[in-house]
Amino acid sequence: MKSKILIIGACGQIGSELTFKLRELYGNENVIASDISYSNLDIVNSGIFEIVDAENYVSVKVCIEKYKIDTVYLMAAILSATGEKFPKKAWDLNMESLFHILNLARANFIKKVFWPSSIAVFGPTTPKDYTPQYTVMEPTTVYGITKQVGERWCEYYFKKYGVDVRSLRYPGIISWKTLPGGGTTDYAVEIFHKALNEGAYDCFLKEDTKLPMMFMDDAIKATIDIMSAPKEAIKIRSSYNLAAISFTPKEIADSIKSQIPEFKISYTPDFRQEIANSWPSSINDSYARQDWKWKHQFNLTDITKEMLSQLNKKYNAALKKSN
Repeated sequence: MKSKILIIGACGQIGSELTFKLRELYGNENVIASDISYSNLDIVNSGIFEIVDAENYVSVKVCIEKYKIDTVYLMAAILSATGEKFPKKAWDLNMESLFHILNLARANFIKKVFWPSSIAVFGPTTPKDYTPQYTVMEPTTVYGITKQVGERWCEYYFKKYGVDVRSLRYPGIISWKTLPGGGTTDYAVEIFHKALNEGAYDCFLKEDTKLPMMFMDDAIKATIDIMSAPKEAIKIRSSYNLAAISFTPKEIADSIKSQIPEFKISYTPDFRQEIANSWPSSINDSYARQDWKWKHQFNLTDITKEMLSQLNKKYNAALKKSN
């Protein structure tokens, strides 16, 4: 019997691509997408879709019971830069949604939970290079605070109640399919759109700000890999460090220039620079590679080629449609 899967926050950047991949693997009828609104019509129209308020316990429970869900991917969240503008809203959504799912799992309504953490759990006192799995965490953003607290609750519910919860500390994610969603690492997506549309980009981070990054295909692969792994292989129940590559705005700009020589970049750091300064520049994810055999596939050259190629196709298709 196949799993019945619910994705909460399916219209978001990671949630939308995860939904398509899970539907491909498990069948449309076994993967229910949900969000608070019909904001992504590709998701809404591609299979079963429900309006679910992640902050409302009854709303979540009704959907889980209706479809006899056994696995939940809780992807709803307010990200770092947006969270700094709306701190209480970010705390409420990021925390309440997690509690609802953990409590439903504790009560045996669901069997398995995926909840995403982030490199935002780390802070300025964390070792910046090759940041270890176990280290100092003093996050300076509301988003990071919610993720750090969430990690502690995940481990608590596993140890206290046996809840099978699994988590990854995502680095910055790069995708051509969805637009940026209010994160500090979003410059690495915006830069490709601007390169193709305007031939120039004004970056909100300094040119030498090195951050851990990952192509979306690798992020989706890691998410499905950890959820497919045998229960006994998952040794860490707070959240696993996850890494692929690290680069600076200058390095990604140089990579784009190798494909578009006339591309120009300038730098006007804003409030997001302070957030980026508090995060690691590279991550040690040896536990993930050891415990459930994680391995990334895309380097910076691969990402640049794929992003420019796919966005070019996307813009050309939109141009044809408008004509």
